[in-house]
Amino acid sequence: MNFLSKFCIATLMSLLATLTYAQPQPSELSLIQVQDDIYVINNPFVPGNVTLLLTDEGVIMVDNKFAWDYDNMMTMIRSITDQPIKYVINTHYHGDHSGGNARAQADDTLVIASENARLKMIEANQPGLPDVTLDEHAFVHLGGKVAEIFRFGRSHTDGDVVVYFPQHRLLAAGDMFTFGEDVPQLIDYAGGGSARAWTRTLDEVLRLDFDTVVPGHGPVTNKVELTNFRDDSIRLRVRTREMVAAESSRDEIREMLINEFHWIDMQFPAGLNGLLLELQ
Repeated sequence: MNFLSKFCIATLMSLLATLTYAQPQPSELSLIQVQDDIYVINNPFVPGNVTLLLTDEGVIMVDNKFAWDYDNMMTMIRSITDQPIKYVINTHYHGDHSGGNARAQADDTLVIASENARLKMIEANQPGLPDVTLDEHAFVHLGGKVAEIFRFGRSHTDGDVVVYFPQHRLLAAGDMFTFGEDVPQLIDYAGGGSARAWTRTLDEVLRLDFDTVVPGHGPVTNKVELTNFRDDSIRLRVRTREMVAAESSRDEIREMLINEFHWIDMQFPAGLNGLLLELQ
């Protein structure tokens, strides 16, 4: 099974928010040191990336994969610190980023997310609802270090946040930004996502002062690639509108989205329906 196929399967599970929390085979994870006290838990395919900020008073974690990856993650984290996970910040409600919440809470970790993400978790009957929510902006202080949480607007869902580490000039972007060859921009219309608003949201993100970016899926990268992704989000809308104006068929628009923007089968027909309705 290739990269795209594996990515499609897990993303489909997430977007539909119909995960069963039964135990499948845990993911094969890799631990990447980005800075002296910043690590990323990554795996080649799915689920989403995890960012870790280590301090002398505990760990701040961004996202926590599926529940079945929790034990592997904790073993990996214990190899670099004996401090507990004090906070986990969910970038959005999908299970590949929030599935470990209930396990974390059982270990006395405080879960933070946007209020919109929490509401979506309630709708999806997901376990591990966030303990603390925010509307637009919050700070998490621990061990003399800080993580800033921003919700700038709709993008992948209507509850996406980014987590900014100003002392490290690093951004954890969640699925507001996915990176890698043939990885599509995933618009979860059922979750309140918006192709139109996504660009404006990224414009606000790009005002922050950072160099390094941890995407929701894919390798750690930089602000230039996030800017390129923002530009592609505009191009996607322009190309779609051009084809609608030219009275292209749905099949022709579908092929364009696949060939030019790497859309995948699970994004049809709901994603195409949502895109065409939004861009009318």
